[in-house]
Amino acid sequence: MLMGRSAEKATIDQLLADARSSRSSVLVIRGEAGIGKSALLDHAAAAAADMRVMRCAGVEFESTLPFAGLHQLLRRLTDRLDCLPAAQAQALRAALGLGSAAGGDRFLVGLAVLTLLADLAEEQPLLCLIDDAHWLDQSSAEALLFAARRLETERVAIVFAARDLYAPEFPAPGLAELRPSRLDSAASADLLALYAADLDHHRRAHVLREAEGNPLALLELTTAQRQGRAASPYPAISTTSKIEQAFADRISRLPEQTRTLLLVIAADDSGDPATVFKAAARLGAAVADLEPAERHSFVHLHEDRLTFRHPLIRSAVYHSAPASRRFAAHRALAASLHNDRAAWHLAAATTEPDEHVAAALERSARRAQDRGSHAALATAYERAAALSPDLRDRGRRLSAAARAALEAGQVEHADSLAERASLHLTEPVLLGRMAEVRAMVADLQGALHKAHSILSHAAQSLIEVAPDTAGRMLVQAAGSAWVAGDLSAAEKAADQARTLPAARRARAMAHLASTDVAQWSAAVRELDEEEPESSLRAAVWAACLTAFLRDDQRALRRAFTVEQKCRTQGAIGVLPHALLALSSSQVNLGRHREARASGLEGMRVAENTGQFRIRAHLAAVLAHLAAVAGERERHAELEAIMETVDLPDLRHEAARSMIMLELGLGRCDAAAERVADHTVEHELPGSWLADYVEVAVRAGRRETADKAFTRYVTWADHIRQPAIDAIVSRCRALMADDRKAEPHYQHALRLGSAPFEHARTQLHYGEWLRRAHRRVDARPHLRSAVETFQRLGATPWADRAGSELRATGESRTASHHEPDLLGRLTPQELQVVRLAATGLSNKDIGAQLFLSPRTVGYHLYNAYPKLGVASRGELANLDLVG
Repeated sequence: MLMGRSAEKATIDQLLADARSSRSSVLVIRGEAGIGKSALLDHAAAAAADMRVMRCAGVEFESTLPFAGLHQLLRRLTDRLDCLPAAQAQALRAALGLGSAAGGDRFLVGLAVLTLLADLAEEQPLLCLIDDAHWLDQSSAEALLFAARRLETERVAIVFAARDLYAPEFPAPGLAELRPSRLDSAASADLLALYAADLDHHRRAHVLREAEGNPLALLELTTAQRQGRAASPYPAISTTSKIEQAFADRISRLPEQTRTLLLVIAADDSGDPATVFKAAARLGAAVADLEPAERHSFVHLHEDRLTFRHPLIRSAVYHSAPASRRFAAHRALAASLHNDRAAWHLAAATTEPDEHVAAALERSARRAQDRGSHAALATAYERAAALSPDLRDRGRRLSAAARAALEAGQVEHADSLAERASLHLTEPVLLGRMAEVRAMVADLQGALHKAHSILSHAAQSLIEVAPDTAGRMLVQAAGSAWVAGDLSAAEKAADQARTLPAARRARAMAHLASTDVAQWSAAVRELDEEEPESSLRAAVWAACLTAFLRDDQRALRRAFTVEQKCRTQGAIGVLPHALLALSSSQVNLGRHREARASGLEGMRVAENTGQFRIRAHLAAVLAHLAAVAGERERHAELEAIMETVDLPDLRHEAARSMIMLELGLGRCDAAAERVADHTVEHELPGSWLADYVEVAVRAGRRETADKAFTRYVTWADHIRQPAIDAIVSRCRALMADDRKAEPHYQHALRLGSAPFEHARTQLHYGEWLRRAHRRVDARPHLRSAVETFQRLGATPWADRAGSELRATGESRTASHHEPDLLGRLTPQELQVVRLAATGLSNKDIGAQLFLSPRTVGYHLYNAYPKLGVASRGELANLDLVG
């Protein structure tokens, strides 16, 4: 019985009710050993009699084996894999050891798990219970958490239970948590009254004092009292240790052969009876020796697996045995197996360098690579390195471990492994690869100057022996310095590369950091004209270069193409980069709602995949949109995300979006103060300078306006794009004498620009016409501006244009000739509807948006009434272009 757990049971009951009502939910139960986490999972299973229940548990020894936890959870569902989208099925088969490597993104397995769980939940609400999640192998934990974070309407509930003391961490940021407290004195007394009525008052008081409200401690220390032993021989130790000691004391009274059999079960951790009994026979134990352990409820056979009643029993069995007996158990298991587990059991029984065991682990590492588990690959290579007698082999294996750890997202560990590998490596090229790993780590952590320094130093030793590698590293070094805003460091990297084939590319990369517009634009054009590489990341870079040149339509096409490739190939790790390029291009073209949808998805995926720098850059795009919409609170939230990464361009983006916010809200003096804080001569120019011009003109700061305008014109002359020239003309009109402004406004309108910028020009021209008492002429421009601003969700700008329109004597502020369909949809609905309009099925849409088919159906169901349609067949007749 669960004493004193009414609140915890209510939380779980609500979780199950939500799943039954198509509201998926996830819960992480955290607490010390014995606090009742497993009991709460049992309560969930019992309360879910009408649901499909799937269970698995992390196991300490299996934490090094690729996808061991996932295999345990899904082992009876392999016949369902054919129903998954092809790329997902291939990835999950590889993860479960049922097929060749998928060669795709490491998060594609998580997407496959999401789709599989959603498919199961279509038949019956689903409950997944994962006990001892802190012992899950990283690949399984990563896949399950990725799926958990993307649950919406699938009728799925997932509950993780993880120990938070004396165990590895189980980080699950963003997921709901439940922390069962220790039982109060009344609940503890009730529990003892139920289970220990035979103990006298003195012994019950002793147990209450020692257990300190831990339910399992209450029960196990009660058993110790019944057997006439002290509640704890070490009163000062933790509750967890007291429980484990109580178990160890009881286990020590079992027959020797039974203890041997329990030790093999604890060392094996797979629970496979055939393996256990085969290994135990080598140590003199047999099946019959299991009976005393079953009688004491230490272990039981459940679903063809030998399972300990509680993880602390396993721990007590294993750690109370002498090292010699533990090693013997592992050797017996290794001799009974012919798979990766055999290699790990050999490693567990080996304390000295042994090339035979190291080579076996290396073979295990290669199989982990085939299954797509970079985390297991890193662990296997690291352990193989530790057992390598030859220092060169040790360095080579540590090098492989470092690269795998980086791919697995173990950033700090990858850096440590690369440093350790470098101590044993002598080959310059291998040392260079380790430098690249450490530089990538520094880059991911935002330490761009450190990345530049590592690359520059390492490249110097490779110039003679490996010029191509050295050149590539120096291009990367120049790029790191550019992102850090350090022109001097970028130039130094280019100077180092002057004798190499990559000299021109390094010089061009360095000049991206130049504040000289001519130098900067020449560099961008040179890089843009290079033959694009085949990789997705190179394609994203090509889209960014085109965007720098403000060739917005071409940039949009490039970004859209690489985004689609990421989706079809399941490259979830690259997708946030593609969505950043796409959303930026959409903003430049005035497709604000599309940009918001792309940016929000990009941020969500970047957070799920631990790419926090890209997340901050996507937040910058969304902050600009929030500023245009006048959303102060949302802007502040996004600005806080941007501030998590300390980079010059992000600081500038934050300032620029704040200036746009103040400008839209009519706080020109406040905006002008922010403009005054920035020296435009020392920043790369861009379209944001037009905002500086407007702010300075409206605040009466002519000198600031002149500086910003001069810089903007210089940039526009090198960009040579009609849309940019139109904004130049608008700025000329704002700065001109009233008698000379009109031709500039008219020229700007003839050239045309993106909808938001065109509406701003119409607003300014309408204001100018009204001040000139030409109210009739002003109305069409102001009316059009109001409608455009409303369509884009630029509320403060629409209000401002509406006020001007009313001032001309027109009572209505906008004429809606047709409904704003896009404005009715959420960003997610917009993406789903557009794909559905092309004829894709829910499963196909889910595969592209990394959602379950049921969630896709949910968004369509919500979108149809907003759009006035009854089926997906009618979507093709709607104008769904932003």
